[in-house]
Order: sequence, then C-alpha cells, then structure tokens
Amino acid sequence: MTEKIAPVASREEPTKVEKGLGGWLNRNVLAFGLTSLLGDICHEMATAVLPQFMRAIGAGAASLGLIEGISDALASFVKLGAGFHSDKIGHRKAWTVAGYALTAVAKAIFGFALAWPLILVGRAIGWLGRGIRGPLRDAMLADSVDPHHRGKAFGFHRAGDTIGAVVGPLLAFWLLGLAADHPGVLKPFTSIFSVFTTAPGPEYRLIFLLTLIPGLLSVASVLFLVKEKRRPANHGLQFWRTLGAMPKAYRSFLVPVGIFGLADFAPTLMILRATNLLEGPMGLLEASRIAALLYLWRNVVYTVASFPIGVLSDRFSRSRFLAVGYGVAAFTFLGFALAPASIGWLTLFFGLAGVFIAWEDTLEGAAVRDYVDEATAGTAFGLLGVVNGIGDLVSSLMVGLLWTAFGAGWGFGYAVVVAFAGAVWMGGIRSARH
Repeated sequence: MTEKIAPVASREEPTKVEKGLGGWLNRNVLAFGLTSLLGDICHEMATAVLPQFMRAIGAGAASLGLIEGISDALASFVKLGAGFHSDKIGHRKAWTVAGYALTAVAKAIFGFALAWPLILVGRAIGWLGRGIRGPLRDAMLADSVDPHHRGKAFGFHRAGDTIGAVVGPLLAFWLLGLAADHPGVLKPFTSIFSVFTTAPGPEYRLIFLLTLIPGLLSVASVLFLVKEKRRPANHGLQFWRTLGAMPKAYRSFLVPVGIFGLADFAPTLMILRATNLLEGPMGLLEASRIAALLYLWRNVVYTVASFPIGVLSDRFSRSRFLAVGYGVAAFTFLGFALAPASIGWLTLFFGLAGVFIAWEDTLEGAAVRDYVDEATAGTAFGLLGVVNGIGDLVSSLMVGLLWTAFGAGWGFGYAVVVAFAGAVWMGGIRSARH
C-alpha cells in the first residue's frame, strides 16, 4: 500500500498557518513564550533545590544521575510517539495542554518523598508530560512564522522560557532564606502535612508544593491563548515508513546531536557539584542557597543569550554555528571537572553553562524545519527528542556513576571528551539552509 501524505507547502514559502498569524512576533509566539515562562518557574523552583533535598534524605550522585537519566529517556521516547500521532490526526493543541497539565502536578509529588524512588516517580510523570508537549509545541511554533524568521521565533521562545528559569530559582532562594531566618514560617505547613513534621527537608517540601501555582497557570495559558489552525488528518501515515522517509541530510544532522547528547548531563549534577564544594566552608543550608543562586545566574545568562543566538543563526550555517556552542559546552564541563571551592570560579562556569544551553536548545529546535516539511514535522521533532533522550540517559548515568566510583573529576572529564567529539563532528555537517 502506498503511504498517503498530505500535500505541504514549500519550505521556502510561508504556509497558510503562517500567513494567518501575521509577523514573526505574533500571538502564538507570545503565548508560547508566556506558557513556557510559567512552566519553567514551576520546573526550576523544584530543580534548584532537588539535589540538596536528595542529600537531606540520604541519596547521592548515582541516584540523582539514575533519576535524571531514566526520566529524560522516557520523555524522549514519548516525544516520538506524540509527534507522529499529531502528524497523523492533523492537530496538536489538545495533547500539548495535556502535557503541560502532567508537568504542572508532577513536582508536588516530591514533597511527599521519604526516599529517592518516589522522586523518580514524580520526575517520570513530569518528563512524560514534557515528552508529550515538547515536539507538538515546537511544531506549532515553527508553523507560526515565516521560515526565514524561525531562529528569531525560537530564540524569543527560549528567552521567555528562561525568564521563568530565572524567576523559579530566585523564588526557591528566597523561600530557603525565609526558612533559615524565620523557621516559624514552616509551622502552618507542618501542621497540615503532619506526617512530615519530623521528616528531613521540610523547607524543600514546601517549595515543591508551591510549584503547583505557576504550573497550573501554564496550563491555562496554552489552553486559552494559543490558536491552532488544524490540518487535514493523514490516517494513511505509517510510523516506520515515516521514519524511513526522513531526509538523509536530517539523519546526518542527528548523528553529532546524538554524540554531543552523550555528554550533556542534567544540570542538577552541576548544582550538586557546587553544593558539595561549598558545604565544607559554609554548611549545607548556606551552600544550598548559594548553589540555587548559581543556578539562577546560569538561567539569567541563558535568557539573555537565547534571542541573539537565534538571530545570528538565521544569518550563518546553523550546523556549524551549533558546533561552536558544543565547543563552549566542552570547555564548561572542563571547568566543573577542575573546580575548586571558589564562588568566583563556579560563577564563571555556571554562566558558560547558560551560554551553551541557549546555543543548543535554540539551534537544534530551529534546525529541524530546515530539513523537513510540515506534514512530518511532529515526527521529526520527536525523533530529535529521542536522540537527545538517549544521550541524556547515558550522560547522566555515566557522570553520576563515575563521580560516585572515582570522583567528580572523572565524571565531568568523560563529558569533556565526548562533547568535544560532538562539536568536531557537527562542524563537518552541511547546513540545509546554506
């Protein structure tokens, strides 16, 4: 049977969806920016204190690496299924809303954890939601603007997303300070959740529960503000044929993305590294506050860098420009491998971490539609997610296990070597646009 694929517009011309939404800074771009801002406040409030909370309940680097790796891998395989399904049924918004709803409630589960397995459950639920929403949101965003302005749109979206990534750790830092300076503020919390009165980390548990507020607002934002123009359903689309029909140039692009992904470990391991280094001279609670601030600084840089990087990627070979970002990542990992107990040193390399993640997230997302057409864009974004997820699983596990077995320098040193290999390979890939 011949596979049926709905006709699509040329990659060089705006589609009907794009024409109907005006310029590049249109309603959908703004709405997705707001949605991601709120969603990232929810996510980053929890992320900023999760490593410290795991320390408080007796879990270490290996457990954290396992949790992050499994969760990222789960999300990534879900991305492929969700992306393909959206291509087949011709619409994406309803499933995007469902994905944001799952991530909105997942962080609150951490507040009930007495050991790390329940954190794994909460993380897996949240990453399941991210896996559903990610490729669908990116495909809708890519179809909302002219092809020649996708770098700007994705850069703006990442900037909006990372404003939330700044506000989230800042709120976590403020709440930790409030708990340290005014311990009585936790009494209403412990009286309501009396089972945790004597459990470790009540200040962290409060932060996890408060993530529900921005999380649910993010669901409302995408539900009421994002507009989707549906495409005809394509029920003849077949999964394996669609994967096999992906352009050869796109598959070649995914190879260095995958290599670099094997080094791109979860940022919570950076937070744990900073906490461990600073705990000796400062104590755990103060080290946790400083680590949250350093993570906040990383996200500030991420916010500032995303849009300029996206704009520049519209002017140059996107693949070779991305290779530069991978090189920055390799240098950053080296800094964490050699890090002394110095706030100045950690400030520098948390800042560089913000630069490279802005480079990676903005350019990888913008590059997908340089290679594929609208009819299979959801599947293509999902395939990118799978490649990244396999890398996330391996990288977080390897860094965590090597750290536990031989020391932090070995874990981060592994990431340096692999990231540099990904940068070199990406530098040799020809961009679909240039």
